[in-house]
This record gives sequence, C-alpha cells and structure tokens, in this order.
Amino acid sequence: MSTSMKSFLNALKNYAETAPHKQVQEYKDGLIKQAEELVLNGFPETIVRLNNLLETPCFKNRKFEDIHQSLNIPVPDPIVFNSHSDLPAAKKTKYDNSISQDGTKVCILPSGSVTSNKHLVELIESVKPHIRKLVEDANLMKMWISFMIPKIEDGNNFGVSIQEDTLAEVQSVESEAAAFFDQISRYFISRGKLISKVAKYPHIDDYRRAVDELDQKEYLSLWLTMSEIRNRYCSLHDVVLKNLDKIKKPRSINATESLY
Repeated sequence: MSTSMKSFLNALKNYAETAPHKQVQEYKDGLIKQAEELVLNGFPETIVRLNNLLETPCFKNRKFEDIHQSLNIPVPDPIVFNSHSDLPAAKKTKYDNSISQDGTKVCILPSGSVTSNKHLVELIESVKPHIRKLVEDANLMKMWISFMIPKIEDGNNFGVSIQEDTLAEVQSVESEAAAFFDQISRYFISRGKLISKVAKYPHIDDYRRAVDELDQKEYLSLWLTMSEIRNRYCSLHDVVLKNLDKIKKPRSINATESLY
C-alpha cells in the first residue's frame, strides 16, 4: 500500500472518531429506531384511532343541512324609481343610463361581519393535526429507507429495487398529504370571493346558494381527506411489513451463489 493511501485511510479513521461524526451517527441510529417503532406500533395505533374518528357523528351521520350557516347579509328593499313618463325622450334616456350596473358598493355590512362556517372550521381544526402527522411520519419513513439503502455495487440489487419502490411510495404519500393543506386554504379563498359577490349583489340568490354548495363540497372533502389519511397509513404499514426483511437487509450475505 502506498504512503499516500495510508495517509488517506488514517485521515478517514481520525475523522470517523471526531465528535460531529459521532453525533451524526447517533442521529441516524436514533432515527432508525424511531422509524421501526413507528412501523410496528405507531401505524397500527394510528389506524385504529382514525377508524374510530371516522365512526363519530361529526363524520359519519352528519347531513349537509347540519353544516348550513346564515351569511348575515340581509336583502335590502328594492329601489323604486319614478316612471317620468312626462319627460322628453332625451331626458328619459339620460335618466335610465345613470343607473349603475356594477352592483352595490359595499363599505360596511349593516348586520356586522360575515363569519366563517363554524361547523366546518371545527372539522378543519380536527383534521389538520392528522394531516401534519402524516407528513411528519412519511418524512421519517423516507429518511429511514434512505439510510437502509446500501452502497452502490454490481449485482444482487433486487432488495435495493424494493427499497427504491417503497421509497417512491412514501414520497408520494408525503406530497399528497402536504397538498391537503392547499385544499383547505383554497376553500377559504373561494368562499371569501363568493361572499363578496353576495354582498355586492344581495338580490341574486344564486350566489347565496353557491356558498352553501361550496360548504357542502368542503365537508365532503374533509371526510374524504380523513379517509385518505387512514388509507395511506394502511397502505404504508402493509407495504413496509411485507418487505421489511428486504428493506432492512436488501442484500443477502452470500452475494454470489453457485449455478450448479
């Protein structure tokens, strides 16, 4: 062995014994232990808890009518104009063109502010912690599988391909869970725009009905989100348990076997 190679190996050994390297290794070991505990015990407990939550009345038996909430925007009395039948035609046209076609200018609502739908806000606040937990658990699983992937070498890579496929599934779950938060914010933005239409055009019932329909859609989406969170936990638990041996030990001890 050349002198330069010996120097490199000695430097590498000295680095492995330094405090930062040990701290990183301790972090990896702790993460691996935490992920394995999550798969074996955390996932089953979460699945049971989500099943029980989906059986509660707020998700199972509630009807669309139960989430209806008044907008607190009254319909003003219609404005009555004089016919002015005795005016010349030119003055009639001028008077008719002076009527605004842009709706009502809203400076302040006479009955106070329009609050968010309290029924849906309550459900959203109960769903968000589960979305966050799914993102965190998927991120933990992603790092665990990444640490289990061995160094690149020729042959005996069937177990590595299983690791990569499982890792892709976990990453998909993480992205989908993060998208659930966007769905919630889009709901509030859409509802606010519709309510501004109701305030500007209070006589048009279709805008009021559109708010009710949007609330019903969001309620159904929240139920679907909770179901999808439960389903994602089930699928992750199933795929990891079925391939746990290959995930932890992707390559066999005897890399090469006799053909005869």
